[in-house]
Amino acid sequence: MKKKNKIIPFMALDIFLMAVLVGIDQFTKYLAVQNLMNKAPIPVIKDVLILEYLENRGAAFGMLQNQSVFFIVIGVVFVLAMFFALVKVPIHGKYHVMRFLLTLITAGAIGNMIDRATLKYVVDFIYIIYINFPVFNVADIYVTVGTLSLLILILFVWKEEDLDFKNNKNPKLHSSMVRDDESN
Repeated sequence: MKKKNKIIPFMALDIFLMAVLVGIDQFTKYLAVQNLMNKAPIPVIKDVLILEYLENRGAAFGMLQNQSVFFIVIGVVFVLAMFFALVKVPIHGKYHVMRFLLTLITAGAIGNMIDRATLKYVVDFIYIIYINFPVFNVADIYVTVGTLSLLILILFVWKEEDLDFKNNKNPKLHSSMVRDDESN
């Protein structure tokens, strides 16, 4: 079977997972609008975490306010780049974690892009009082967790040859990704 035919089920799974993750993000934002908009914040953990409705018309930390067209264009370019990366990532078992993290990041980008395209702002509602972190949403969690996890794996787990997709035809798992019972 040719590589293009082999990648189709993986891309279908990636797209399905993205749709589920975006659905979860959009549902939580819907709940935030219904239950938090124009209401007092709801404490979840006293002095640590509250749910509070916020319309973010900028980027992270409120930068670039009211630039929704710019964010949509950047978002589309980013999502296309992520799909290109997913097509290029080998389908061998050792790359499933990378595929999942790229899918997670892409779902977060799409979730926030939907808000910007339809509302001209992003609905944020999770606020960590304890560290005074900016208010965020589920899509932001996807992007942050996915990006940090990918960075940690690239810096500390995967070897350079693991990331050389062109020359890496060997589907064997990297030793750091093999369970003890599989190594013998």
